[in-house]
Amino acid sequence: MKYFITLIVAVILLSVFFVYQGIYYPIEPGSDETVMFLVKKGEGAKEISINLKEQGLIRYSSLFRIYALIEDKAEELKAGEYELSFSMNVPEIVNKLASGDRIKKMITIIEGWTVKDIANYLEVEELDSDLEGYLFPDTYEISPEDGIEEIIEKMLDNFNEKMSLELIEEIASQEKTIHEIVIMASLIEKEVRTFEDKKIVSGILWKRIEVNMPLQVDATITYITGRKSTEILQEELKIDSPYNTYKYKGLPFGPICNPGMESILAAIYPETSEYWFYLSTPEGETIFSKTLKEHSEARAKYL
Repeated sequence: MKYFITLIVAVILLSVFFVYQGIYYPIEPGSDETVMFLVKKGEGAKEISINLKEQGLIRYSSLFRIYALIEDKAEELKAGEYELSFSMNVPEIVNKLASGDRIKKMITIIEGWTVKDIANYLEVEELDSDLEGYLFPDTYEISPEDGIEEIIEKMLDNFNEKMSLELIEEIASQEKTIHEIVIMASLIEKEVRTFEDKKIVSGILWKRIEVNMPLQVDATITYITGRKSTEILQEELKIDSPYNTYKYKGLPFGPICNPGMESILAAIYPETSEYWFYLSTPEGETIFSKTLKEHSEARAKYL
């Protein structure tokens, strides 16, 4: 009987040691070595524990699941990429995965990029051309498991957030549509740099539309041709495209890039001036002219 009791006590002690070691004792105490650990979307505590065991970060997958359940964190483990250490024990790993303390990856979409530019940057084959103008330029925090759909959704959500109720009401009061504003903003984005110049150019372009004058925006030609050169060839002005603002009056068929907030605001709040023409010097300065004669003289002088 005494032997039996001793055996039970030994088994209990071994079990306690087994559980304690498996949960609270790290694989390599004091180790500085870290590894990247990915929790994919849809993975639960079972799949996560198996992957942790396979990467040598925990001893027993079952104890990881039990601990997560006891602590009521089994359903809180978040998808993402984490930096874990072999010196971390199970509670530390569970808490990190539940907190969502993931490795942050930042991407920056530049003002004036086209959907093709963004596709190249994100290393995807192509993006829907209907997205042109609405992928808001900004810096975004993404997770490694984010697919292109999630990234695009972040950009579209950002655009919708930036278009406040005040701006939407102002656009409606002008009897314009958001799409028309985005198209105009995309032209402005490609044409001039500073906010002050953008507001003046906006006033010029809206004024041309009012009097049924062709917009003649060079950036629409480079959008059609895909050429990076700012020098427009005479034969390119005759290209039959709904984006050709030399051949067709009014706004082009759609946006020619993804404009930033300054260009959008300039499109909504144009500055009235006596100018009808403008050009950009090779140094980026905008020269405004009131008459075609002045504009021709400016072209001869600066271009």
